[in-house]
Amino acid sequence: MSALAGIKEHKIVAIVRGLPPSQVLEVAQALYTGGVRILEITMNSEDPLNVIRRVSQVFGDRMVIGAGTVLDAEMTTAAADAGARFVLSPVVDRDVIDTAKKLGVACIPGAYTPTEIFTAFKWGGDLIKVFPATSPGYIRELAGPLPQIPLLPTGGITPQNIKDYHDAGAVGFGIGSALVNAKQPITEQSLETITEKARQFIAAITDQR
Repeated sequence: MSALAGIKEHKIVAIVRGLPPSQVLEVAQALYTGGVRILEITMNSEDPLNVIRRVSQVFGDRMVIGAGTVLDAEMTTAAADAGARFVLSPVVDRDVIDTAKKLGVACIPGAYTPTEIFTAFKWGGDLIKVFPATSPGYIRELAGPLPQIPLLPTGGITPQNIKDYHDAGAVGFGIGSALVNAKQPITEQSLETITEKARQFIAAITDQR
């Protein structure tokens, strides 16, 4: 299964940002146990390339691993070389999109306004990360005139409102601190909490299909 197909099928992209490298693997396992199959490791975390490489090696085809906060062509290349199967960016950068296409990895640029979103898609973005995702209503307003563009809202999404975002037209969801809060110590109990939160998100998605 391609990275893009995996994201569209499983919908939830768990974002891991700022965790110590030694803890990412156990957090990834906790997410996997809860049903998450798509994992984004941000490039502004500590030693992200080695983390992407290690998690990719351990999980293989069981989980799709990508890189987030990708800002230029060099970062895109480095992430792909480390094993990232998709790259996300908070901005629209044509070099990132073109490089991802050349390397055969899915590209999810971040945009907000209709013009930015349309431009990102026209330049080759596979999905468009709507960031920040302010409300389901905004996604609905975008999907009205731009139904051909697959939108992945990120930020502020919870098990309680994810159905509203889905009904508004979102094809996937970027979930960060609502799943993994890097400011909290990683303990056996917190790992169990991460798994339970993942299950809640998965249940919300399953209920709306």
